[in-house]
Parts: sequence; structure tokens; C-alpha cells
Amino acid sequence: MMIRRRIARSEAVVGGEVTVCRLHQGTQFRQRLYGILDQGSAVDRFGAVVNWTLIGLIVVTLAATVLESVPRLAGQYAKAFQAIEYAALLTFTIEYAARLWTAIEHPRWRRFGAIRSRVRLAASPAGLIDLAAVLPFWLPLFIAADFKALLVLRLIRFFKLTRYSPAMRSLLEALYAERRALVGCFVILCGATLIAAALMHLAEGAAQPDRFGTIPDAMWWAIVTLGTVGYGDAVPITTGGRLIAGLTIFVGLLMVALPVGIVATAFANEVHRRDFVVTWGLVARVPLFSELTAAQIADVMKILRAQKVNKGTTIARRGEPAHSMYLILDGEVEIRLRHKHVHLGAGDFFGEIAALRQSRRSATVIALQTTRLLALDASDLHSLMDREPQIAARIRDAAQARLGEELETTGGDLMPAELPNTKII
Repeated sequence: MMIRRRIARSEAVVGGEVTVCRLHQGTQFRQRLYGILDQGSAVDRFGAVVNWTLIGLIVVTLAATVLESVPRLAGQYAKAFQAIEYAALLTFTIEYAARLWTAIEHPRWRRFGAIRSRVRLAASPAGLIDLAAVLPFWLPLFIAADFKALLVLRLIRFFKLTRYSPAMRSLLEALYAERRALVGCFVILCGATLIAAALMHLAEGAAQPDRFGTIPDAMWWAIVTLGTVGYGDAVPITTGGRLIAGLTIFVGLLMVALPVGIVATAFANEVHRRDFVVTWGLVARVPLFSELTAAQIADVMKILRAQKVNKGTTIARRGEPAHSMYLILDGEVEIRLRHKHVHLGAGDFFGEIAALRQSRRSATVIALQTTRLLALDASDLHSLMDREPQIAARIRDAAQARLGEELETTGGDLMPAELPNTKII
């Protein structure tokens, strides 16, 4: 009896451990899937492949939808269009289900739990667009849907590209940020339309009762005139009407310029803000600047140049003048000295000795993978070291540790003992 109880307890413990292990693996898989879907190419190469596959499928389905509206092409390539649509609907359905399942991993919705986080995703603009992308397949199963209505729903897939386009997201964010100003412009436009239509009705109502006999009739002319379209189907013939039309045209130019200026300014500010936030995060991650204050980091950002190089790109070449030092944000580079090769990764920097000496490169630097760099010109480096003693001390300590007494002599920027704690080939 005692043996049976011990065996039962052991089996219960083992079973509990297996259950916990499976739950942990499921959570890890969900987090991994969330990273692939919502961060795309920022995760790894597989995420980039998934990202670009979805973008390509959206573009292909949009092109197929447009071409399918042509009767000749629809009859000739019906099977091809049908295959594309089924492949897209299957992929987008799986994507939508995966996004609902991984919604709990979203940082803003994690505190709401599994059910509420998924409801929030489904009710969000991006979730509604994802739902509309799969409705053309599921609607005919429940209701009789018109083919033209299904075509319109398919074209909504275009808005799925906003998830993958920072520029489109910035534009939408700019429109949302200036929504009150744009609503104000619309109200002013409505008022200008009403006033112009009423004045034109008074001036032209008797001369052209078929076009300006009522204020609603004259509002059509006011709308197309204020919109600077001017179809010409309604033209004033009296002196007063022409005077009112001239003033309306000038007001129309102002009404067009006002929202355009608001949107353009908001869009530019949004792009600059996004670039500032991204660059701030990159600079703050560099160990060389880790102890700087927010004001100091903002000052450093003004003189740094972000640079992205592909695998195999030559960043610096032996013998050429050294104009900059480089800080590695992510990726890996190889420094090819005369007798050995040195690898550097994220957080490392190179080229500062040549920038301090204003000499020539003594090694060739090659990117081993796609690498993001921050470049700092030699003149800016000297100015930064003059303004920030702690950065100057770090750079000089690193240079002294690498070259010792040779730092005060002439020569190149990279020596055999220059880069400690790195993998030597």
C-alpha cells in the first residue's frame, strides 16, 4: 500500500512538472509568434521573411482584384484569380487568428488578461482591417453577397500595409493629432460654402433660375468653386455674380492651403519625432554614452550620423584618410589587420584613434552582417571631448589601453593590441 501511494505521488509530481513545462513552452511559442507578427524584421531573418511574404501577398491580391474587375480577364484567368484569392484568404485567416491568440503579449493590453486583450485587438482599427480582409470568404457562407461589394472588401486589404509602412503610420498619426484643427477647417469650409451659395443665389437667382434659383442649387457651384475644381456647368453672368465668384475663388485657395499646411506640418513633426525617439534609443544603448544625462544625449544626437551597411560592405579601407569614428549599434564587423582579424559587436567602437591623430587607416573594416552604425566626424569628436570630459576620459582611456605610449606617436588607428576582449581569428 505504501509503495502504491509513493508511486502515485511520484506520478502526480511528474505529471505536474510536465504540465508546467508544456505551459511554459506554449507561452514561449506565443511570445515568439507575437514577435514575428508585430515586430517583423526587427526580430530575425525568419520574421523578415514572414513580414515580406505578407506584404507581397497583399500587393498580389490587390492587383488580382483590380484585374478581375475586367470581364475579359476575369473569364480568361478565372482559375488563377480564384487560386490567389483562396491562398490569400487562408493566409489572412491564419494571421488574424494568430494575432488574436497573441494579443495578450501586447505590452499595452497585457494587464487586461486573455479575453479582454483579444476583444481590444478585434475592436482596434488594425483588427477591424484584418477582419475585413477575410470577410469576402466568410460572408457568402452566411448571407447572399454581391460580387461588387466583395471586391470593395478585398480592396480594404490595402490598409493592412499601414502595419508595415512607418510613413503611412506617421501620416495617420499626424491626421489624428490634428483632428481638431482639421474639423475646424471643415466647419469653416461649410460656412464659406453656405455664404457663397446664398450670395450667388441673390445675385444670379433671377438671371439663371435653373442653376441658382435656390440656395441648395447654388451650393453645388459653391462647393466646386471653393474646391478649385470649377466644372463650368454653372457660371455667373451678372456683374455682381462675377464679383462674388472672384472672391469665392480666392477664399477657395485659402481653404485648400489651410488643411494642406496643417497636415504637412503635422506629418513632418511626426516623422521628426519618430526619428528622434528611434535615434535616442539607439544612442542611449551605446555604453560610451550610458552615463550621460538626457540633455547631454540630446546634444550628442545632433552630431551623430546614423548609417546602415549591408553584409560584405567595406566601412573603412586601409590607407585612406580617417574622417570619423564609428559606434556599433547592432551587427558585427571584422577589422582586418595585417597579421590577424578582429571581430567587434554591438556596443563597441572603432576608428577613434585615427580621428584623434587625424591620420590614415591602418586596417580595413568589413561588415560581417547587416550592421547599424553611428558615425562621429573627427571635428565633432574633438568638440564633444572638449564639452564632455567624461566622454573624453573614456575615449582616451580606451585609446591608451589599446596603444599605450604609441598614442602620442604618429601612425594608424588600429594596432595588433588595440582591441582587447575580442575574438581573434
